[in-house]
Amino acid sequence: MTDTDHPQPDEIKLHQKSRLLSISFSDGKSFRLPCEYLRIHSPAAEVAANELPETGKQDVNIKHMEPQGSYALRIEFDDGHDTGIYSWERLYDLGLHQEKYWQDYLDKLEAHGIGYAEQDAATDERENLTLKILYFSYLVNKLGTQEEVISLPSSRVKSVRDLLDILAVRKLERGYLLAENTIRVTVNRQFAELFTRLEDGDEIGIVPNSPNPPASPRK
Repeated sequence: MTDTDHPQPDEIKLHQKSRLLSISFSDGKSFRLPCEYLRIHSPAAEVAANELPETGKQDVNIKHMEPQGSYALRIEFDDGHDTGIYSWERLYDLGLHQEKYWQDYLDKLEAHGIGYAEQDAATDERENLTLKILYFSYLVNKLGTQEEVISLPSSRVKSVRDLLDILAVRKLERGYLLAENTIRVTVNRQFAELFTRLEDGDEIGIVPNSPNPPASPRK
């Protein structure tokens, strides 16, 4: 049995703020697996035997993890679930087929009459989020500010993507500078994903990918 048949992890890193587990394997492939995705696909017997899909796990995070010999990782989630033993093969499979498995999950929710967005309904009435936004490089001059503090309804801004959409509208003709493919975003000084959840008091850094600003779409 060769390493190519069953790649081994070279690096495993937990990004708790982003609720993300990144894994690099010996065959060169690397995956970024959301904690929610790992939780709903737990190999634990009580999860596998449940006919109903796991729900309400959007905010779940990994509390602790530890290797099981040289073949697997035991993951403890902050919702109390701690019986999932994820083999390297299982983690590799979850990464390789992430898009398909996620769609299968959404289809299963729909089949049981559960809308994915409905799981968030209880959080829509919370108070505003106050966020500190820091701009870097050419954004400081182009947008006319180095930092700003904004307050937005939590029902409108739940993720980094939501925030970028709102900022792009607020910046009017300069909004194109905040296009997703031209910048990276940090949350509390850690690089974040577009789906990273935002919380009251977070510090958001917006960093251009290039030292040169993109051309205006109006030109």
